[in-house]
Amino acid sequence: MTNRFVLNETSYFGKGSIESIVDEIEIKKFKKAFVCTDPSLLKFKVATKVTDILDREKLSYSLYSNIKPNPTIENVQSGVKAFKESGADYIIAIGGGSSIDTAKAIGIIANNSENEDVRSLEGVSPTKNRCVPIIAIPTTAGTAAEVTINYVITDVEKHRKFVCVDPKDIPIVAIVDASMMSSMPKGLTAATGMDALTHAIEGYITKGAWELSDMFHIKAIEIIGRSLRSAVKNEDTGREDMALGQYIAGMGFSNVGLGIDHSMAHPLSALYDTPHGVACAILLPPIMEFNKKFTGEKYREIARVFGVKDVDSMSQEEYRNAAIDAVKQLGIDVGIPQNLKGIVKNEDIPFLADCAMKDACAPGNPRDCTIEEVTALYKSLI
Repeated sequence: MTNRFVLNETSYFGKGSIESIVDEIEIKKFKKAFVCTDPSLLKFKVATKVTDILDREKLSYSLYSNIKPNPTIENVQSGVKAFKESGADYIIAIGGGSSIDTAKAIGIIANNSENEDVRSLEGVSPTKNRCVPIIAIPTTAGTAAEVTINYVITDVEKHRKFVCVDPKDIPIVAIVDASMMSSMPKGLTAATGMDALTHAIEGYITKGAWELSDMFHIKAIEIIGRSLRSAVKNEDTGREDMALGQYIAGMGFSNVGLGIDHSMAHPLSALYDTPHGVACAILLPPIMEFNKKFTGEKYREIARVFGVKDVDSMSQEEYRNAAIDAVKQLGIDVGIPQNLKGIVKNEDIPFLADCAMKDACAPGNPRDCTIEEVTALYKSLI
């Protein structure tokens, strides 16, 4: 069996690393940037930390901010039009998953016009050409979109999200600077952090997991487990650690896939506009319970890095339950709701379950599941 691993060409980490963008632009001889970011990051002067550098160095750019929290086909198509009109030769994506995912789709379609409908990119995308070069600068510690080969687009007309998987879309440069994340409010820090934990846990137990990906995922679980609470309190060490932990999780899951937590979370965001990280976090403990008999000894290692004592003296059932309890407690401590009450309507569950089963993440789940089981999981949370 052949295992493939795809990562950025170059990544920078640490406070102040945003200044490295100047060197990268010069080295690569880029002429004009197409800056993708969302309106709130402009309003709160987060994206301007980057554009101020471009202005200072007299580096040319055009700005595109027609991006929604769950980016749509329309966002992408209007972005492709704006990119072509701008005369830019590379993209700077500033934001969370929404901005970076939009940038990936724009960059792919700009160089693969046959996919301009966007929907044809769903699943393992059949693109021929590498996307426009992207420099990705995350402002949240969660999605790891800056290091993944995936992006997610919302189809408003069909009330669903679809996942696109394409190694040609990965940003060539990632700049992970925790100072770009310091203005994240408490709720967003918690939600994106739990999304990162879900990436790490699902990637650790997915069918595609192997020794190299396990190395990344267990370290990411350790970092996130010890750091998210302090990040939510806006403590510098927690912010720095979460910036690294979510990136490490992305290094892993991008290459081995996820599971039904993500496949069930995607339709919740598409239908109810539920924040993706919140949806993932609510689903995580019950789906860990659902999967636990198909995870070998991995829950023992999850419990261990969460700081659970005496795991080696526990029975398999005990350490599996301990891992689930530790994850659940972290969610409670950072303010994550514990159910889907007030979000999911009972009459929508058949549609949600159908979407979840068709989602590109579902096949990676360690336990094969039926639509009836997914339906029961949704119902258990309302």
